Amino acid sequence: MSASAVFVLDLKGKVLICRNYKGDVDMSEIDHFFTLLVQQEEEGLLCPVMSHGNVHFLWIKHSNLYLVATTNKNSNASLVYAFLYKLVEVFTEYFKELEEESIQDNFVVVYELLDELMDFGFPQTTDSKILQEYITQQGNKLEVAKTKVPTTVTNAVSWRSEGIRYKKNEVFIDVIESINVLVNANGSVMSSDIVGSIKLKTMLSGMPELRLGLNDRMLFALTGRDKGKAVTMEDVKFHQCVRLSRFESDRTISFIPPDGESELMSYRINTHAKGQFKKQSVANNVEIRVPVPSDADSPKFKTSTGHAKYVPEKNLVVWSIKSFPGGKEFLMRAHFGLPSVENHEMEGRPPITVKFEIPYFTVSGIQVRYMKIIEKSGYQALPWVRYITQSGDYQLRTNS
Repeated sequence: MSASAVFVLDLKGKVLICRNYKGDVDMSEIDHFFTLLVQQEEEGLLCPVMSHGNVHFLWIKHSNLYLVATTNKNSNASLVYAFLYKLVEVFTEYFKELEEESIQDNFVVVYELLDELMDFGFPQTTDSKILQEYITQQGNKLEVAKTKVPTTVTNAVSWRSEGIRYKKNEVFIDVIESINVLVNANGSVMSSDIVGSIKLKTMLSGMPELRLGLNDRMLFALTGRDKGKAVTMEDVKFHQCVRLSRFESDRTISFIPPDGESELMSYRINTHAKGQFKKQSVANNVEIRVPVPSDADSPKFKTSTGHAKYVPEKNLVVWSIKSFPGGKEFLMRAHFGLPSVENHEMEGRPPITVKFEIPYFTVSGIQVRYMKIIEKSGYQALPWVRYITQSGDYQLRTNS
């Protein structure tokens, strides 16, 4: 990765805190960052990487802060950005809200975190749960017992502490899929895909080994089993705990899990969307947002179910349906006064958007086939699995 230094700036370009990791870029180079930023904003050509001479600024904005990494090498930009977003995640875990005030109020802790998160330009310990074992909110006022660096920092399993104990050993698995759909005014699907995530809440003693089995089409092909429904996952990303070499050789998802909540993996599935859910599937908390012209008035609604309301500050009609069973059809009629037809034409036609959540169901058909939990003490543990489908970017274009 090789970032030379990391800076946190306020919205006026003033440096709040910084850490020089390599010393190969003059720290005063950051003075050019804000000038370049303002210049590009004025030209309407804002770029995530800016350069001054042979120094490159890679930056992100969060709340009222800029986080900037400098380098004079041909660094791996995606890793630098992954680190900057990880910084935001860790600081937010510590301070709840990451903004200028939280940096100023926790200066010592922020500097200690910058010191531990990266060494000589390369990311080190980035797990906030592990960092919280030896960097506390008191900053310099660390207890003597806490000044010893945890073994997690030096051993191979840096994401999990030793000596974890639970009276009841359980692991909760959430398979969550979001549907992204764009439908044109003629009712044809322009684009659709499914973005999935498998999240864990692990309450297991010791240092357990877990093996997760999915109805993965490539696994079925490797083992010669092609029974039942299988899915083809793309863009699969794993938590660092997963043994990638094992997955690449035989598609087994084998890992020692972090304690508590974590995202084990994410994936994407290209699919042709169908809205025909089975009768036993019920969509909850459905919200249909229908844009209306800004000068619409005198709203009147009639719905066969749910409740419709006009939200004038957002130029929307919001139709809320608490429970929408599969195979059902509901109707809403809306009447508005439109003083100006010309104004309607000038505003354009934003799409209708839909929000919903369907429990106990995945639209891709992905299934957890098994979860094996192996620990040297031989305890019995219970895995619990929950499936949820929800709306992602779900848009319906209109003619009027």
